[in-house]
Amino acid sequence: MNKYRNKKIKVDGITFDSKKESERYLELKLLERAGCIKELELQKSFEIQPAFSFKNKRIRAIKYVCDFYYYDNDRKQYVVEDTKGMRTKEYLLKKKLFEYKYGIEIEER
Repeated sequence: MNKYRNKKIKVDGITFDSKKESERYLELKLLERAGCIKELELQKSFEIQPAFSFKNKRIRAIKYVCDFYYYDNDRKQYVVEDTKGMRTKEYLLKKKLFEYKYGIEIEER
């Protein structure tokens, strides 16, 4: 168990952080097989702020990693999805920055 009491679950050789996330993965795989969605990616990383140097120190980039990213054929748009049990302060800040930079709303499940 991790600090949020989620139990890691393994499905199709992939380890998920929670049962909820693994169940959503199975739903998305069904939607993909049915032709409703395509290009399903797991743990896609988006750069919110690039790395930079400040006072001779290297500052790492700030990244947001979503649980699922896919193209929804009905809506004709890409979807960024996160399976949330606990909405941490760090997540809420990254969500705001991501949505500002990319103009895409993160869908929470």
